[in-house]
Amino acid sequence: MTHVQSLDRRYRDQRGVIVHVIGYDRANKQVIFMRSGYEHECSQPLWKFQKYYTEVK
Repeated sequence: MTHVQSLDRRYRDQRGVIVHVIGYDRANKQVIFMRSGYEHECSQPLWKFQKYYTEVK
């Protein structure tokens, strides 16, 4: 059983780089995202992501 909610959103990090949010791990409270030019998934704790990233509308 998976606890990852699929998402498709864009956010800007504190350096101005756009990341593609692909999921949220409810069990571990982690935001899962991809960076352009990097093949592996990245993750941040939800509290840190909310503090340092802003949604691109």
